[in-house]
Amino acid sequence: MKALFDQVSAKCSQITTQTYSTSFSLGIKFLSAKIRPAIYGIYGFVRLADEIVDSFNDYDRKVLLSQFRSETHAALENKISLNPIINSFQQVVHQYQIDQILIDAFLDSMEMDLEKQVYTKQLYEKYIFGSAEVVGLMCLKVFCNGEKKLYEDLRYAAMKLGSAFQKVNFLRDIRADHLELGRMYFPNMNFDNFTDSDKLTIENEINIEFEEALHGIAKLPNSAKRGVYLAYIYYRTLFRKIQNIPAKHIMDKRVRVPDVEKAMLMLNTFFMPQTGRRSLEHVG
Repeated sequence: MKALFDQVSAKCSQITTQTYSTSFSLGIKFLSAKIRPAIYGIYGFVRLADEIVDSFNDYDRKVLLSQFRSETHAALENKISLNPIINSFQQVVHQYQIDQILIDAFLDSMEMDLEKQVYTKQLYEKYIFGSAEVVGLMCLKVFCNGEKKLYEDLRYAAMKLGSAFQKVNFLRDIRADHLELGRMYFPNMNFDNFTDSDKLTIENEINIEFEEALHGIAKLPNSAKRGVYLAYIYYRTLFRKIQNIPAKHIMDKRVRVPDVEKAMLMLNTFFMPQTGRRSLEHVG
């Protein structure tokens, strides 16, 4: 019975999410129970693709990613995959009418990570769109659940939130990206001579995107608002810690939010009023 396989597939995506990302898992717990499986389905899919390009160094990652892309396209056409995570994802795509252009843009960005390269502004913007902004749009499709006008109204804010999250990740993971993976995402930056001025330029860009994203979070349906806001304040907290580190020490260690602090963020979000930007700012 395929229904049982679909349940197993959804559970695989949930386990993948909870194993690889405690921060996003916390946010998902604050979403309505009705939409949690869909967000697990999206995150499990993007996490698996990310692992292919980042972690499977003892294997031919180009071949693996090509197979992953082919299996995804076949699953979207046939509405089934024997890969449980892809099967879970294709269900979400069909249920919430996620555009394939978003999926292909994401896979294109993953392909960019197969090669060591210095990113120009154009490549940087393409990568941010494919690796982060489209993921925000996929999730927004779930949150809006067919409300096309709401989706269009919140589209820009969702993209900015995904972009801000990704850029915070870039700053947090500079050491691993630069020294271990040979990647330099931020254009016109020399991380062998990374200055406070360079860091401030990036931080100002992220701050603007966080502010633009907050407008959209306040307008989300109540089924999604608390969960997205928890992810937002988690990343803003992480970002503030990064801001307090001088540029010359940014590669010394990976910044994290302690579990006790995460618990406090969860409590604040649990008691957050559900209405409007002002209440969001008050809590944040």
